Order: sequence, then C-alpha cells, then structure tokens
Amino acid sequence: MYKTLLVPLDGSATAQLALDEAAALARLSGARVHLLHIVDAMEHITGFEPPAVHIGDIRPRFLKAGRELLDRAAQALQAQGIASETTLVESAGERVSELIAAHAARIGADLVVLGTHGRRGVERLLIGSDAEQLARIAPVPVLLVRERRTAAG
Repeated sequence: MYKTLLVPLDGSATAQLALDEAAALARLSGARVHLLHIVDAMEHITGFEPPAVHIGDIRPRFLKAGRELLDRAAQALQAQGIASETTLVESAGERVSELIAAHAARIGADLVVLGTHGRRGVERLLIGSDAEQLARIAPVPVLLVRERRTAAG
C-alpha cells in the first residue's frame, strides 16, 4: 500500500484535516509521514524594511514559526506511534505546487495528502489553486482533503 506519505502544512484548518487523514492512512498501512512546510519570503517583505532588518530579524522569525509548526505536527504523529520526518523549504519564487511535486519525487512519496480550501469561481481565478496545479503535475497521486460542508452550507 503506502510507505511514504507527504503532507504539506501551512498552518490552516484544512492542512490539519489533511494531517489527520494522513495519520489514519499511516496507521492502516504502516507508512511514514513526511511533513513539509514551504516558506515564501516574498510574503514577509513589505519593501519598507532595510535588508539587514529582514535578514537579521524578520527571516529568522518566519523560519522559526515554520519549524515550530512542523515540530508540533511531528509530535502529534509521534504520540500516535506514527514515524515522521520534517522538511522546511524556503521558496525562491517558485510556485508552491512545483516545490511540493519536486519534494514528493525527491523523497519517493507514494501519495501526497493536501488540505484544500475548495475555492471556486472568481476567487479561484484570482488567487489560483495550488492544490489543482499539484494534482496536475505531481509524480504521484494526490489526495485532496477539504472541510466537510454542512447540509446548510
């Protein structure tokens, strides 16, 4: 079945749902879960801070936050008896979907389990969908996990 599951995390509720789904699959198959967090430095630049402030103060903070996110997820898996590894990647302008696909190939993942926000219509056109792009380019199957909708929603 599955030996290596890749779970990209961004701190969102849907990423947590993906982690929960991956944990369930790992328990069933004995798979190892590889956790990935991608930091896009461009999201943390306003253009007003001097480079020294960005390098000495801002960058270390967002890298630390990414590491803490990965560590919390790894500890939660460990508490369930699931083996895991973590990787923090700093983007140099690449699309998140491309980085995830490349990482899946690099680690020999059997499946990528990804939380998706399920955007539709104009919002999807304006923002784009990394989940949709990943499903198209990934070298392995991609399981998209989204929030369950209520009957009213």
